[in-house]
This record gives sequence, structure tokens and C-alpha cells, in this order.
Amino acid sequence: MSSSGSTDASWLRLSKMSGFFFSTQLLLYACIQALHNLGAVAIVGGGAAALLLARRSPGVQRTLVWVITLGWINQGVTGALFGATSYFYDGRLPDIHGIALTALLFKMACAVVGIILGMTYLRFEHGWSGAVQRRILVFDFGLGLAALTAAAFLRWFS
Repeated sequence: MSSSGSTDASWLRLSKMSGFFFSTQLLLYACIQALHNLGAVAIVGGGAAALLLARRSPGVQRTLVWVITLGWINQGVTGALFGATSYFYDGRLPDIHGIALTALLFKMACAVVGIILGMTYLRFEHGWSGAVQRRILVFDFGLGLAALTAAAFLRWFS
């Protein structure tokens, strides 16, 4: 704040657009949320496509496993960005507890397992039977659905 206080007043006037209060923090949260949502689509959509459409095409299936794995990495990075944004603007991490905290920890565990599973698949798939590959894809798809479900609990219990 300047000594005259005019800078803050100017900023407040500039931050109001047609009756809508513009907040850089909220804009940043929305952008991170959009990227986070795209990661969820990559995981669940890529998993469904790998299970339903790519069974007869190992090359397509491998590409989809890359999409899924990058989706899990996206979830980890954007999840961390939510916390970093809160810390930057509020000076603390979000105050969550109980069901919301459990859901967050569960989502974090899903992301770690999903990344490990995807990288393991990409490294060793050629030595595995089609049945083993399918079981891993089913598990990864289920993991994605579970994380997506936990996201609802995190959202509404925080």
C-alpha cells in the first residue's frame, strides 16, 4: 500500500469489472481446476478407451497408457499447485480435516499408485500376457474412478 492509499483504491476500482469482482487468486484456482479436470478425463477416458476400443491394437493401447500415466502426473502436479496457490495467497495450506482430508490423502495415494502402475506397464508390457495387461488396465481404470469419487467428497466436505 502506498503512503496515500491511492494504489489500493485504484486496484480495487480496476478489479471490479461490470459488477464482478475479479480476483487473480480465483482465476488461478479456476485455471488449475481446468487442468486438473483434463487430467481426470485423461485417466478415466483413456482407461475406458484402452479397455473397450484398443484391445486389438497394442500400439493404440500403449499410447493410451501414456495418456493415462500423464493424466496421473497431471493430477499430482495440479493438486500440489492448489496447495501452493493457497499458501502463496493465504500464507497457509487449506484448512481441511475429517472426510475431506481422508479424501485428499486417498487421491494422493491413487496418483502415486497410478504413476507407478503406468510406468511399470510401459516398461514391462512386452513380457506380459494379454490377460495380465488387461487386469492392470482394469485396476488402473478402477483407481481413476475411485479418485474421481474421492474428489467429490474432498470438494463437498472441505
